Amino acid sequence: MTGGGFGAFVRRAHDAGHLVVQPRMGMSSPERMRAGLLATRNARATTVGTITLDSYTRVGDLESAELAVLEGVALNGYPIVSHAPAVTRQVLDGIHGPGFPVQVRHGSAAPQDIFRALTAVGLDASEGGPVSYCLPYGRVPLRESVAHWTASCELFAGLRESGAEPHLETFGGCVLGQLCPPSLLVAVSVLEALFFHRHGIRSISVSYAQQTDPRQDAEAVAALRGLCARFLPDTEWHVVVYAYMGLYPETERGAYRLLGKAAELAVASGSERLIVKTVAESRRIPTVSENTAALEYAAAVAARTPRAPLDATGTQTYAEAAALVDGVLELDDDLGTALLAAFAEGRLDVPYCLHPDNAGFSRSYIAADGRLAWADIGKMPLNGIADVRPAQAVTSAELLDSLSYVRRSFDRHDPDDTPAREAAHP
Repeated sequence: MTGGGFGAFVRRAHDAGHLVVQPRMGMSSPERMRAGLLATRNARATTVGTITLDSYTRVGDLESAELAVLEGVALNGYPIVSHAPAVTRQVLDGIHGPGFPVQVRHGSAAPQDIFRALTAVGLDASEGGPVSYCLPYGRVPLRESVAHWTASCELFAGLRESGAEPHLETFGGCVLGQLCPPSLLVAVSVLEALFFHRHGIRSISVSYAQQTDPRQDAEAVAALRGLCARFLPDTEWHVVVYAYMGLYPETERGAYRLLGKAAELAVASGSERLIVKTVAESRRIPTVSENTAALEYAAAVAARTPRAPLDATGTQTYAEAAALVDGVLELDDDLGTALLAAFAEGRLDVPYCLHPDNAGFSRSYIAADGRLAWADIGKMPLNGIADVRPAQAVTSAELLDSLSYVRRSFDRHDPDDTPAREAAHP
């Protein structure tokens, strides 16, 4: 692909004043996948395409994926490894190019086959990470994930020898999707970006998932940008915001209100790209038309939102995130080894994550003002930095209630809220 690749496209759009919006879309049928990419490209928005892979491919069960392709069984994503390269090239023909880059999203802790397959058909953008695609998704040992991602990054970086600029997006800012204080999301996203960089990738995006409080989210994105400026000075990078990853509102009004807030966060914070969610998220996999509607609504909200980024370094979120990143980097010159040591020692510890390689001592809660806060920092290097409230230990009932906090908040009727669809286009 000419024209500088995925990262360069996003940079050009941002410089022109446009937020790039992107769906999470994947269908097993090549015809339906092509139709989804066409609809995304033709939406009234500045878009990039997505090919999201199926669960069999994600976990490396390629035999089941291949059998499904042979028998014409529908899967919950596109099995890029199992479809012949010629089939996928036909899906992309006349669609993928400098004006419409396409990213492969997958969720795999062992993505070597996926990277081989996507590069074989001319694609050069993907995402994930050794931590974020390991801890929340299963029981693959972190050590194995780090090794797999080391090999995959180096394989992918090899595209630079042919003149391409491969792009990788960290999923670290979305770990577990919810109830994770933003400083930890920021730290993991930065650390995964550094991991990519040290294995040869020079076009990187860092992620952050919308949480429970808009002001805290703005602080988090500012911190993320500040740390990237500090640690990635020779890298083409941008920030991608994810619409809320937890229990989504059940009403159409609530779903659009929440998506609108995500679009406002992205633009106001200076972020360059947004992953949208749709009105169907609480019930089922969305249709192509529902994805298109979400893209267009997010773009309309973005167009009327001014940029107003916060100071990058003068916040509690920045102080915590910087301490976490520095605490990992001091462990070993090899970042993969440092990440393994950090989780083994509890220097990184994701609240409510049940993976065997996660220490499991940290706890968080939603404060009365809606911000995510620490109830227990475990062994993380946040003593004297984080505001820890041990008395806020969360019971199982309170945890379940917290998981639906955002859904309840946005499904409540707000008489001052303009009906979402009517407000979709200025």
